[in-house]
Amino acid sequence: MKNVAPSPAQPLRIGTRGSVLALWQAHEVRRSLMVAHDLPETAFEIVVIKVTGDQIQDRALKDIGGKGLFTREIEEALLDGSIDIAVHSMKDMPTQQPPGLVLDCYLPREDVRDSFVSHQFNSISDLPAGSVVGSSSLRRRSQLALRRPDLKLVEFRGNVQTRMKKLEDGVAVATFLAMAGLNRLGMAHVAKSAIEPEEMLPAVAQGAIGVERRDGDAIVIALLAAIHCTPTGQRVTAERAFLAELDGSCETPIASLALLNGGELWLRGEVLRPDGTESLADDIRGPIADGPDMGRTLAQRLLGRAPKGFFDWH
Repeated sequence: MKNVAPSPAQPLRIGTRGSVLALWQAHEVRRSLMVAHDLPETAFEIVVIKVTGDQIQDRALKDIGGKGLFTREIEEALLDGSIDIAVHSMKDMPTQQPPGLVLDCYLPREDVRDSFVSHQFNSISDLPAGSVVGSSSLRRRSQLALRRPDLKLVEFRGNVQTRMKKLEDGVAVATFLAMAGLNRLGMAHVAKSAIEPEEMLPAVAQGAIGVERRDGDAIVIALLAAIHCTPTGQRVTAERAFLAELDGSCETPIASLALLNGGELWLRGEVLRPDGTESLADDIRGPIADGPDMGRTLAQRLLGRAPKGFFDWH
């Protein structure tokens, strides 16, 4: 546990995955901390940690353990003191942190939308019947199957560069990427179109970067408080409460988006059958401070509406 402020002699160690996008996010956290605290770059060290989710590319996440595959090794390093903070894409984060770890710092949220990416077509509606579309996201695949059951869906894992190469190689004619990642990498031009939430509701916490720390690490708490974006935290907390209430007994396609308007929070949520044959959606509005309760209430509404067998699939 750190007990002195970061310095070149004792830099703050920032743990991250090794992908281009993950490194961008870690550098952005470092930049934000440098500006907020007037510290040199040498007061920070970025530590790349190999995670299982990046090493297994030939199988769907649901078949090898789900979201925790992108975080487990990083959180272990945080707990054993190998790093001091961890930077995560919040849409990859499980809803519960291991005992001793806290996630309460978020950078300003980027564009929450999905993007449609193709070398041949401009939008989902342009795709001819029978077109092959690649995606590793259970949510995107289910949403697409609901809207376009005439398309063929194939597994499509890997980072942005890997997926673009798969398109070039003809593995699929189209795929989806988060606009946030493309914007951060200076690759917004790759998107043929951005998909509005009304057409495809995004993943929980899409576009948000979270910084995880050890509980009780006073120096780190003070450092991170200066870069925390409160509105992002309010939105993400409500969305993750919705996810947590649904996620306890099943792994199912889930989408959610919270927006703020004055003192009000508007939360939308959707759950789908994995094969896209059915969708349940609803929304709720209320005071921002009630966001977590609203997330749980919205989830319970959808659970109450789900027909028998909705979550039973293999």
